[in-house]
Amino acid sequence: MYTGTLVLALGQNLATNAESAGSTDLLSLIVGASLLVKIILAILVLFSAGSWGIIVSKKMQFSRAAKDTAAFLDVFRKSSRFSEVHAVCDSLSASPLVGLFQAGYAELNAQLRAVGEAKPGAGAARPTLKSLEAVDRALIRAATTEVSKFEHRASFLATTASITPYIGLFGTVLGIITAFQAIAAAGQSNLSTVAPGIAEALIATAAGLFAAIPAVYFYNEVMSEVKASINAMEDFAMEFLTIAERNFT
Repeated sequence: MYTGTLVLALGQNLATNAESAGSTDLLSLIVGASLLVKIILAILVLFSAGSWGIIVSKKMQFSRAAKDTAAFLDVFRKSSRFSEVHAVCDSLSASPLVGLFQAGYAELNAQLRAVGEAKPGAGAARPTLKSLEAVDRALIRAATTEVSKFEHRASFLATTASITPYIGLFGTVLGIITAFQAIAAAGQSNLSTVAPGIAEALIATAAGLFAAIPAVYFYNEVMSEVKASINAMEDFAMEFLTIAERNFT
């Protein structure tokens, strides 16, 4: 009985809803929303804009890094001397491997220079490292720095993903409160009275999800890229140490 009455009420209000569609479209609902709901929507827009800006910048950063890494590895593996590799580092600075190489190369030079100064009469003697572990530590420090560059601002995506649905839900609660207040003031609860207020309330939830969903997806993608970069840096560090051990110990 109740279901039939509800269906009849919905049918009777179809014409009214069609005539008032102009007053319940998305833009009209936003314009007619309460001040608190508008503030919440503005906050969600700022979160969304910030996260999309970070997403675009990270995409560009990872793209440049991948391109420069491929070129750097090609030079590194074809060169017979570290000095030749060092000469191209400035032009391939987007690659995290360049940071590792420069740190390792600087530590190598410092140790070899110290050995040469300590043994001035050993002209043609084969240069040797004092500590391969020190080179390893220099590479680890450089890797930490490079990872920090990749992770920079990624936490904002995680924050957006976790907080914006709740902000949207808060806006929805406020909108529903306003809708019930309007129903009470009108003294009736037909669909034409309830629908605009409920629609206005749900806009905040939709906006929260619109901000959160891309942030979740791209945060996971950024973390995946960071993990891949860490693996690449670990492989390069082992390769660098192998060459240093073979030639300078």
